[in-house]
Amino acid sequence: MNLESLLQDRLAPAFEAVAGRPVDPAVRSSPHADFQSGVALALARELGRPPREIAADVRAKSDLDGLAEIEVSGPGFLNLTVSDNLLTASLHEMAADERLGVPVTATPERVVLDYSGPNVAKEMHVGHLRSTIIGDALARMLEWLGHDVVRVNHLGDWGTPFGMLVEHLLDLGGDAEHSISDLTAFYQAARVKFDTDDDFRTRARLRVVALQSGDPRSRELWRKLVAQSERYFLDVYHRLDVTLGPEDFAGESRYQDDLDGVVAALTEQGLLTESDGALCAFPDGFTGRDGVPLPLIVRKADGGYGYAATDLAALRYRAGELGGQRLLYVVGSPQQVHFAMVFAVARAAGWLPAGVTAEHIGFGSILGADGKMLKTRAGGTVKLAELLDEAVERASAPEIGIGAIKYADLSGDRRGDYVFDVDRMLASTGNTGPYLQMAYARIRSIFRKAGTEPGPMTVTEPAERALALALLGFEAAVTAAAGSAEPHRLAVYLHDLAQAFSVFYERCPVLRAEPDVRASRLGLADLTARTLRTGLFLLGIGAPDEI
Repeated sequence: MNLESLLQDRLAPAFEAVAGRPVDPAVRSSPHADFQSGVALALARELGRPPREIAADVRAKSDLDGLAEIEVSGPGFLNLTVSDNLLTASLHEMAADERLGVPVTATPERVVLDYSGPNVAKEMHVGHLRSTIIGDALARMLEWLGHDVVRVNHLGDWGTPFGMLVEHLLDLGGDAEHSISDLTAFYQAARVKFDTDDDFRTRARLRVVALQSGDPRSRELWRKLVAQSERYFLDVYHRLDVTLGPEDFAGESRYQDDLDGVVAALTEQGLLTESDGALCAFPDGFTGRDGVPLPLIVRKADGGYGYAATDLAALRYRAGELGGQRLLYVVGSPQQVHFAMVFAVARAAGWLPAGVTAEHIGFGSILGADGKMLKTRAGGTVKLAELLDEAVERASAPEIGIGAIKYADLSGDRRGDYVFDVDRMLASTGNTGPYLQMAYARIRSIFRKAGTEPGPMTVTEPAERALALALLGFEAAVTAAAGSAEPHRLAVYLHDLAQAFSVFYERCPVLRAEPDVRASRLGLADLTARTLRTGLFLLGIGAPDEI
């Protein structure tokens, strides 16, 4: 049961009666009471009345019988204390539900979720970590809430570099499995040849033309490159416990046959303008530093296509043929303007009709201890596998090491940068993955010692009450995290829950308590364990029974 929503619904008529219009009571948890509303302060200027007077009027008109006590506090806050009966009834309702009181959404949407997106013939690096982890957590949460989630792994598998790569593979005899067992070495060797060998460079450019023209041999070798890379990506996803599978690969190449049609459709609607030989869209509201309108280059001056054309074609496909109602793009924050322009052009073209939304789920960078972009000592990009190896090697088990990396990413607002510090990530105290995993394992150990089942829950001690309120915040945390595409909202909730359980465990003996109290406290412990396990699962983090 979502107590926040229940109290909000019951307070809304009183606020409307006082304000003369619908008002959001904005009920929130508070350190000063179970819940609190400060809306009376915001209404003071509008109504021309002191906020305490408004709050008192709302209190007099409210109907919270059997739900909560309501008091006016401070300059005009309404403090709400939930009744013991409602608290215990809500706990039992939550415990009896395998979904822990979180209903499946009554308004399911088809959500097309674009995340991870590595490049073919290149090893995944630290830059791919955030998109993969954040995207997968969102996919898990939205799916669990009942939405129809279509995962899309938009691989970089097309463009001019593939002439160079296919030609290099041909020079090596065409055996992709043998030749690119080390993706980084394969790509770097091709790059060196392209930069230093005039003959190879000429052949590589001709190979691009052949590849894009549909030459069978070129396409065959290109497909080998893609297949070998996809096998590598799937190994990484398995290691990360990420739900992306082979059916989710959808590279840039998928949309190549649609690009001419995109240009034709935009031209027909008058949305493209020729600029220095290129065809560009100039959506309203986008200007450079000099105030000049910013172009979205849909077709380059040489007739080639870039990311804008591919992204427009992909968006049209996702909103059209796939029937997506909510399109999410989990891509780094530096691409914010690009996606805003793509969405604006698509909206103008009618490809994002009413009821269909497109959102750029931006995120910050992973930094080194020096506060700068995480790099190797030689200044190169850090390979993802190396990060995973280090965390797993230093943890007591792979589940702990991988969980530590994922939680470190998900526990802060995705828009911010964060420092990759393995020591901090693996700490068993503080806001870390291992801390949550240990909290869950501790509860499992209690039941191994107890030898009895949990019983009906009662709430009498302050620490029990605090834990009960924390447990009943689960639904609000999950729905807020999924709705705003902010996994940290769930991560913060789980950490707060683990802390509430730690205080409860210290202050309220479980195994040494009298039988009825012991059964009740085992019930609270069991519900906490189930909530932690479910919440960690939704973040893509394992919950081992023993550590």
